[in-house]
Amino acid sequence: MSAQEKSKHWYDYQRAEEVVDAYNKGAGSSQPADEFVAQSVLPAGTGGARDFSYIAPELPEYLAENCVGCMDCVNNCPDTAILGKIVKPEDLEKELANVTDESHKEYLRKQFATTVKYHGQFEKKRAKDPSQPEGALFGIFIDPTKCKGCGECVEVCGNHDALKMIKKTPENLPTYLETYGFYKSLPESPFTHINKSDMRDLMLKLGNLNMYKGGAGSCMGCGEASVIRQMLAATHEKVGDRFGIVASTGCNTVYGSTYPYNPYTVPWTNSLFENGPTDAMGVRAYWDQNGHEDWVLWNMGGDGAMLDIGFQALSRMLMSGMNIKVLVLDTQVYSNTGGQQSTSSYTGQESKMGAYGKSHHGKIERRKELGQICVMHPNVFVAQTIGSNSTHFFKVINRALEFKGPAVINVYTTCQPEHGVADNMAAHQAKLAVQSRAFPLFIYDPEAGPTMKSRFNLTGNPNPDRDWAWVKGPNGEMQELTFIDWAKTEGRFKKHFDKDGNPTTQDIQNAKVDRQLNWRLLQELAGVENKDLLAEMEAKKAVTA
Repeated sequence: MSAQEKSKHWYDYQRAEEVVDAYNKGAGSSQPADEFVAQSVLPAGTGGARDFSYIAPELPEYLAENCVGCMDCVNNCPDTAILGKIVKPEDLEKELANVTDESHKEYLRKQFATTVKYHGQFEKKRAKDPSQPEGALFGIFIDPTKCKGCGECVEVCGNHDALKMIKKTPENLPTYLETYGFYKSLPESPFTHINKSDMRDLMLKLGNLNMYKGGAGSCMGCGEASVIRQMLAATHEKVGDRFGIVASTGCNTVYGSTYPYNPYTVPWTNSLFENGPTDAMGVRAYWDQNGHEDWVLWNMGGDGAMLDIGFQALSRMLMSGMNIKVLVLDTQVYSNTGGQQSTSSYTGQESKMGAYGKSHHGKIERRKELGQICVMHPNVFVAQTIGSNSTHFFKVINRALEFKGPAVINVYTTCQPEHGVADNMAAHQAKLAVQSRAFPLFIYDPEAGPTMKSRFNLTGNPNPDRDWAWVKGPNGEMQELTFIDWAKTEGRFKKHFDKDGNPTTQDIQNAKVDRQLNWRLLQELAGVENKDLLAEMEAKKAVTA
């Protein structure tokens, strides 16, 4: 970089800081015209300077003694507001030596857990071989300037009980800020202690190099943002900085580019609602012509962009054979423009332009299955997954990145206000959607074999040889979990149930049949024999015999 270029870069950085600082203070309107705006540019990572500490009434409190270091809280946080750290005991004590207040020093020391994952296993190996690294400590830290108080981290922590929500007060907020500052002063987590086979540890490996800095204006607990964060982490692990994003207009672009806050530190551009894949084809062609064939290009958008108005552009891109990866953020509605019905909406679902009542019965059509349609395009890798199943999610992202050609990853992403669920339920509802056959997992890999059966994989779905999953009931008994059981947990289906949760409409029964037929089709494609279907067929034979 020349001296002139360095000078310009420094000016840009300073100007960006001035603009962000003014907006943080509420003085944005007093700023002079911004040269970045004139170029339709937002500097990278400016969302990291956004302060949400005035928003959340509650914050998660970390209970280190209960922590197992699973990293589920870190991976499922949509706002990069909760982060993990592995630290060697001697490094911790070295940093603690800089803390003068003894009570605060002891408080900081208690923020670290002695887990089996990062300490016990290493000490066990060290006992046999002294050359092995010693056990390390693990801590979880909350950035109160990014946390919106959704409580998603507490929900996914579950029975570990290592996190709980507490009221934010003028007394405890400074402690959170100081503790997070201490986290940033620690050295990066040692690679020797990061579990290479556990993809949830990717966020530890990235350390401070998060591709999504937070500061985005997404809703509390947004199901999309946590998925985007995980996709970025997996891509960076695979190719480093050699990737970029073309984003179709939708929720992801609004909360991802609310001036002057940009949460991304990777090249990102926004195209129209209907032509993100077309824009991506242009970028891909330009990169290839300039010797950047190994750079990864993601095109992401919602179900409105990919299933509806932009579907033809997506189909054309898939037929081109170009090496473009597609991330579909499937919320089953047009989330960004008010929650209108889309072809991804479920039968019987109530939404804007799909009201449910005596005259209108919500969504009367069957749900459009994008994944199955994409499978019918030649030589396209296709997967349907959820972010809260880390094993499955990272597996399909990694394979998509390896695949030399188009790849489509359709991800269920909870939209709390439009689905009618609590702010902390994104991961939970996504898992329930899989269990109830509302949104089955699958992988279609064109290179896995010569037949549809060998290319189609339903691994990850519970009871793959049955119509419905079997789960433990409240009294420990095994019972079926159907689409109706899932639907009654979501406000968008509430008019199909009475006050006791019993289904009352034919429409919800039709929706259940739709999901059963869709699941049976996937089983047929994957070559999985359905025991319930076989029994049903045998019963019909017996009646007609």
